[in-house]
Amino acid sequence: MGPNFLIIAILVAFVFANEESFRSLKGAQEISITCETEKQLDFVLRFEDNNHFDFLKVSHVPPENVQVLVTENQLLNFKMQLDQNGIKYKVLVDDFQKVIDEESKAQRRALMLANRSHQGDENDTYDFDHFPRHNAINDYMEQMTKKYEDVTLFSIGYSYDGRSINGVKISSGGNKTKPAILIDGGIHAREWISPVTALHTISELVNEKNKELYKNVDWYIIPVLNPDGYEFTHGKDRLWRKNRSKIGHRQCRGVDLNRNFGYKWKLSGRSRHPCHITYAGKAPFSELESQHLRDFFLSKNGTIKIYLTLHSFGKYLLYPWGYTPAEVPENEDVLLKLGVIAAVKLKALYGTEYKIGSAARILYPAAGGSDDWAKAIGKADIAFTIELPGTSFVIDPSLIKPIGLETFEAFRVFGVYAEIVYKDL
Repeated sequence: MGPNFLIIAILVAFVFANEESFRSLKGAQEISITCETEKQLDFVLRFEDNNHFDFLKVSHVPPENVQVLVTENQLLNFKMQLDQNGIKYKVLVDDFQKVIDEESKAQRRALMLANRSHQGDENDTYDFDHFPRHNAINDYMEQMTKKYEDVTLFSIGYSYDGRSINGVKISSGGNKTKPAILIDGGIHAREWISPVTALHTISELVNEKNKELYKNVDWYIIPVLNPDGYEFTHGKDRLWRKNRSKIGHRQCRGVDLNRNFGYKWKLSGRSRHPCHITYAGKAPFSELESQHLRDFFLSKNGTIKIYLTLHSFGKYLLYPWGYTPAEVPENEDVLLKLGVIAAVKLKALYGTEYKIGSAARILYPAAGGSDDWAKAIGKADIAFTIELPGTSFVIDPSLIKPIGLETFEAFRVFGVYAEIVYKDL
């Protein structure tokens, strides 16, 4: 081996050692597991820190309370251990890469059709028939500001990669200080139904029949808090969850923004390893995106009384606390009643049933969430994480409109509540 060849070999090895590593989803299976006892659930959750396992859903409420994606090379051993422990399971998806490939084809077809149907039309370039990219989301909000005088575009700041994190304020104006509702989406990159549902909410609020909802209540809607991660899921890794900041690890990037908020940070439900999908960061509010939401929230001087953050999936209306099942907010009775009313109104449209309760009790303890921070520090009286419908992060685009419409019925409940309870703000 000549010296030049040796130098090249060393350089190649250096480059690949510093590249991000991505798991292959070819042959990976999505498995639904029924844990009938806490002991069985504890056993399954031992695999959480293994990067070959992606826990898509974890709930303490059976049946089928765990959904996990397992890479092909771990399947045989994992299933064998489930059998040995008497744990029931079924395979939902045989090869997850095929599901992603089909979604990509459907997205390309929808975009092509949308471009054809809207050629020369500057007023309406999105029909809620596919999952829009970040630029398209921003364009849609800008169009709304041009079309409706009650809609104002704003930015809360820029992401790690320099993308503007935009939102709209929907308000009837006037000098009076009004109570406000803040809705955000897309804090987890792969949850595509979340940003588009926030966008659908904008389209519903500006409808003439809904103007009463913002007559005495201001609405702030930020569809994509994690634009870098969201764009990454469209081009590189469909199941990417975190943001895209460089965290000092050669082969891993990103922080789970919903573990990065500065209330009970790192107390539960997070990984210490930078490569894990629930890595909470080096410090609370270490990430630009979580900092920007915090600063925007606090800049409203306590007027944001209701905070609603959109996630997926599972059909849950979850209120704080997320960091522990041992405690609940002092106004839990109000949160529970409001959640029940919202769920009833939502169900009336298409029959979708949501479970209601504290996040740590229904799902699992997870500290550093935006909802806990909004309730404890941001002084929002009402805070909910809304886990939208679906059996996976990959959702048929035909469900975009139904999910948007039924979720808006829940939002209508929160809007009426804000006007009645906080009218003397």
